[in-house]
Amino acid sequence: MQRETALKKWLNLCYPQQSFDLSFAAADADFRRYFRATFNHGNSVICMDAPPDKMSIAPYIKVQSLFQAVKVPAIYHADATLGFMALEDFGHTPYLAALQQDQRPEVHKLLLLEAIDELIKLQLSSQAEQLPLYDLEILNREMQLFPEWFVQKELNLTLTDAQQKMWQQTVEAILPEILNQPLVYVHRDFIVRNIMLTHDRPGILDFQDALYGPITYDLVSLLRDAFIEWDEEFVLDLVIRYWEKARAAGLPVRSDFDQFYREFEMMGVQRHLKVAGIFARLYYRDGKDKYRGEIHRFLNYLRKTSRRYQQLHPLYRLITELTGVEEVQVSYSF
Repeated sequence: MQRETALKKWLNLCYPQQSFDLSFAAADADFRRYFRATFNHGNSVICMDAPPDKMSIAPYIKVQSLFQAVKVPAIYHADATLGFMALEDFGHTPYLAALQQDQRPEVHKLLLLEAIDELIKLQLSSQAEQLPLYDLEILNREMQLFPEWFVQKELNLTLTDAQQKMWQQTVEAILPEILNQPLVYVHRDFIVRNIMLTHDRPGILDFQDALYGPITYDLVSLLRDAFIEWDEEFVLDLVIRYWEKARAAGLPVRSDFDQFYREFEMMGVQRHLKVAGIFARLYYRDGKDKYRGEIHRFLNYLRKTSRRYQQLHPLYRLITELTGVEEVQVSYSF
């Protein structure tokens, strides 16, 4: 309540002589919370509460200035000392809600293609040395969240020597292929919960952790989501659509689609391992349980992909041993 009271005082200074109602809007997986201030004349702003002892709003402000090729919220007021921002309000309808409300495949494809168009605009705006590099150290650290939090905490297991070898084989198979990808701006959480339906074009949220890294990362985030899942034929079609649009736009994607799709899959393995670890950590360390139930979806993604590629068979064996579940239906193999 102290933070909310302080936020109201700050808003009164930003908007003097304007009364407003403040209501909770959303909370992130980290320490940020969002409120909606609705003024008597009907306009509203989104207020970010980022406790300055826990995090800084400076990265958000920097990335917002770099991501002007897409529709990101305007920053009306910001106070780094207090950890408050007043932002443009993109409304009440994230892509996830729209996709869950209308289950027609043609509607899903239309919305996702619009998101892909925005992703391509963002990637075309990329400039080297503006954001930190998504390097080997970060990629490896993210992957290690899987044994540290999912295996040890969620499964209450410790890898045997043989399983540790399988894990190391997986890391050594994945990371070189990811590091060989062309580099662009990477949103890092380009998911349907962070894309808003607005009156003209999709609004992009939650971009403050952006890096300069592998070109397939955000496409994986979009099409292999934590809270909604599409069949593999549908995803493959959209990956092809992205690849065709990206090539036409001049982005540095591979000229051979099979090679590009392989990069997409390898990037997906890294991300799925990371997210499974993060969701377990959110529950066991932070007491947040709304993500824990979605870990199974990432395990399914991992089983399917690791069955397809010979160099990922150690990962498939590892996950099978750890969970006792096999993936028996495989659409493609390489």
